[in-house]
Amino acid sequence: MLKYSAFQQREAYATVLHTSEDYVCGAVALAQSIIRTNSTRDLILLHDENITPESLVGLKAAGWDTRLINGIRSPFADKDSFNEWNFSPLRIWMLTWYDKVVFIDADVLVFNNIDWLFVFPQLSAAPNDKTLFNSGVMVIEPSLCVFEDLMVKVLEMDSYNGSYQGWLNEAFTWWHRLPSQVNFLKDFEREDGRRQEKILDEISVLHFLGLKPWMCYRDYDCNWDKEGMQRFASDKAHEKWWQVYDEMPETLQPYCGLTEHMNWRLKKWRWIARSLKQPDEHWKIGVTDPRQYNLGA
Repeated sequence: MLKYSAFQQREAYATVLHTSEDYVCGAVALAQSIIRTNSTRDLILLHDENITPESLVGLKAAGWDTRLINGIRSPFADKDSFNEWNFSPLRIWMLTWYDKVVFIDADVLVFNNIDWLFVFPQLSAAPNDKTLFNSGVMVIEPSLCVFEDLMVKVLEMDSYNGSYQGWLNEAFTWWHRLPSQVNFLKDFEREDGRRQEKILDEISVLHFLGLKPWMCYRDYDCNWDKEGMQRFASDKAHEKWWQVYDEMPETLQPYCGLTEHMNWRLKKWRWIARSLKQPDEHWKIGVTDPRQYNLGA
């Protein structure tokens, strides 16, 4: 049965998975984080054929209503590149049985109830900087007319930086500004890191830029180990993600396992950080993450 607001509007949170299963764990955690806030809205996950039946079992158990979609190719990406199909989130405009949808990227967690976002119009988003918005959290109004118009613009309109987010900013030059607390970007380059760390206790939504928590050992944020990624490193933010993991039903936690490749990559980064004697010295921390002993293929 659909859940309705006081005004009988049909509303849902939505996310999209495509190309690979790298973000299945993130989507599981996202659903669980929304449910923890006692949200009354539906949860819709759109996915392409690259998401396996096994993963769909876990995603449904996490709370998502899953729907199969055909991907939408980026006109700015090379064939077989990691971002070839990253225009697939445009499919959220086809969810026309809903009046409003709040799209949330699968590398995001929600810590406080944000159902109040549904009062905002299309397109509402938090700023990336002074004039551009970040597409990780957006309020949209599904419409086939809008979808068809966007699909025409895919072939006609450039992106200022060659990305899907850049293209959306070109498509929606007039947008409504949401507070940054509903899409707080885990990026500590532009402001004082200590002050930003304090803000983590006050935000409602945290967007995990850089290497994702489930792709790191749980012992610390592996962004510390990879050269050029330290701007995204925060042990406090890392810990907040793993707190949600610990509160998941145990049947969902296996969807956040490490693969042999992920484990090899983490060891390589730790070895490089140790060789460079990175001053943060996270490479000195002993790894106790039990997932390293039960690796997937």
